[in-house]
Amino acid sequence: MANRFIVEADGGSRGNPGPAGYGAVVLDPATGEALAEAAEYIGTATNNVAEYKGLIAGLRAAKELDPEATVAVRMDSKLVVEQMSGRWKIKHPDMRPLAAEASAVFPPSRVTYEWIPREKNKHADRLANEAMDAGKAGKQWSAEASSAALEAPAARTAGSPDEAEAKSVPVGWAAPADLGPPATFVLLRHGETALTPQKRFSGSGGDDPELSAAGRRQADAAATALAARGTVEAVVSSPLRRCRQTAETVAARLGLDVRIDDGLRETDFGAWEGLTFAEVRERHPDDLDAWLGSAKAAPTGGGESFAAVARRVALSRDKLIARYAGRTVLLVTHVTPIKTLVRLALGAPPESLFRMELSAASLSAVAYYGDGNASVRLLNDTGHLR
Repeated sequence: MANRFIVEADGGSRGNPGPAGYGAVVLDPATGEALAEAAEYIGTATNNVAEYKGLIAGLRAAKELDPEATVAVRMDSKLVVEQMSGRWKIKHPDMRPLAAEASAVFPPSRVTYEWIPREKNKHADRLANEAMDAGKAGKQWSAEASSAALEAPAARTAGSPDEAEAKSVPVGWAAPADLGPPATFVLLRHGETALTPQKRFSGSGGDDPELSAAGRRQADAAATALAARGTVEAVVSSPLRRCRQTAETVAARLGLDVRIDDGLRETDFGAWEGLTFAEVRERHPDDLDAWLGSAKAAPTGGGESFAAVARRVALSRDKLIARYAGRTVLLVTHVTPIKTLVRLALGAPPESLFRMELSAASLSAVAYYGDGNASVRLLNDTGHLR
C-alpha cells in the first residue's frame, strides 16, 4: 500500500529577476507532520523559475520517501498550479523544461495540484526565504540551521480549522464504528546492555553493545508476557544488536520471524556516545544546552538531532501502518524512537521527550485508526519484569 503525501512548495526572487531561492516540505496528510524539507539558493532567477524549482524539489523529496506514493501538491503560485494541471498553456521557453522535469518525477496520474492562499503556505515560504538569506551570506541552506522547526502534528494538521478540531476527538469516545480495527504497535524497548545501568549515551553511532545477562533475562520475561497475551502477529526490530537479540528472543517464543527496519534505530549521539550526562555537561556544555533547548540541535561531532530522528521514525511509522493495517505488530526499538512515536500520537511538543520515563524492556502501545487518529494505550509497563 503506497503512501499519500502533501507537498507544499514555494519560490521567491528578490528583484525578479534577482537573488532567488525555493523551499518545499513533504507532509503526512493524516497528521500534518513534516516528513522532509528541501530548500536551496539558486542565484539570479525569476519568481516563476524559483517556484518551479521548489515544486521539483518537493516532488523529489516525496519520491525519496516512497517512489510509489500519490502526491497532492499545494502552492500559492496560480501559474504553476494551472500550468501543471494542464489548464493553462506554458508559453515561456524557460518554464517548459522545468514543467517537463516536474512531470517526470511521478506519473502525472499520481499527482494533483491545488492553489492555496499565501498565508496557508507559510512553511514553504519560510524555507524559501531562509535559502535566500543563506545565499546572501554566501552559504547554502541546511536543515540543521532552519528555523522552520518540526512542529507538533496537531499544530500542522492539514485542512480547515474544523477538520483539525475533529481529528482531536478522542478515539475511545467518539470514533465512527466503521473505522475497523486499528494497526496497533506494541513498543518494546530492548533489554539492558552494560551501558544501561550506568546511564551512558548509547545510540547508533557507538559500539553497538550486546545484551548483558540482565538484559537477556529481561528479554525472556518480555517474551513470556507477550506470548501470554497472544495478540502479536509480526515482529519488527531496529538493526542494532541489542534490539535484534531482544526481538529474536520474543519471536522465537511466538513462532515468528524478525523483520528489520532501519528507521527504528536509536539516535546517533556523535561524540557523546558512551559518555554520561555529567561527562557531556563537563566537556560540551554549550552543545548540551543547545540540544536540550531545540529539537533541531544535534549532539557534538556530527550527531543526529531529534527533528531528524522524528522524520525517519514518522516515515517508518507510516510504512508499517500501511503494511500492518488492522493487525498488531511488535516493534523492538530504543528510547528515542518509542518516545517519538508516543509524542507524535499525542501531538505533544518535542520537549515532551525529556518528560517521559522509559525503562529497559518496558512495554508501551499505540493504536492507529483509519481516519488518522492515534490512541496511546500503554506507556512504560514493567509489570512483567517484577
